Amino acid sequence: MEEIVQQLSTWNPLWIYAAIAVFCFVENLVPPAPSDMLVVACGSFIGFGSVDFIPALLLASAGSTAGFAVMYGIGRWFGRRIIEAGKLRFIPVARVHTVEMWFQKYGYAVIVANRFLSGTRAVVSFFAGMSELSLPKTMILSFVSATAWNAILLYAGKELGENWRDISEILMIYSRAITSIVILTLLFALGRYLYKKRHPVDSQNQGNA
Repeated sequence: MEEIVQQLSTWNPLWIYAAIAVFCFVENLVPPAPSDMLVVACGSFIGFGSVDFIPALLLASAGSTAGFAVMYGIGRWFGRRIIEAGKLRFIPVARVHTVEMWFQKYGYAVIVANRFLSGTRAVVSFFAGMSELSLPKTMILSFVSATAWNAILLYAGKELGENWRDISEILMIYSRAITSIVILTLLFALGRYLYKKRHPVDSQNQGNA
């Protein structure tokens, strides 16, 4: 990352903008690419006057949304084949319909929070496609989510200036905390689903109560 940032600092602003878009695009396909730290570093370039905030924000968000769209397409057209072939070992084939049901019910809310869910971005876009959520609505919400997240990163880099590296530890702690919360939430939801499936009478009585 240090070498990449040092190299970027010598580039023409147009190439810096292009690099931001490419890194944000690739992260959705090959996680975990260090796009967040690169966006923060480019925020420091804003403070030094090398690039401007709005173009950097728009291109970072466009790259993120384009990467999301590619994974959405992979999920929509090839998702079932990938899962049935056992490529995603953490999702048993028998649970595919359950995942689709969750995404059809909560998918748009998850997409809005997508950029803030570090480590889950590619998974969210993949299952959004496999669940056949509305493409226009999905892309709009993905762009909004990416814009909000990238704005925070760029602003942080701008304010930190040469000390932009200090945010790496904060992002690491944030990533671990979010990942833990997501895992616990999924385990709770799965446990609740299995309980209702095995005890339908008790679940119905609790609902009536």
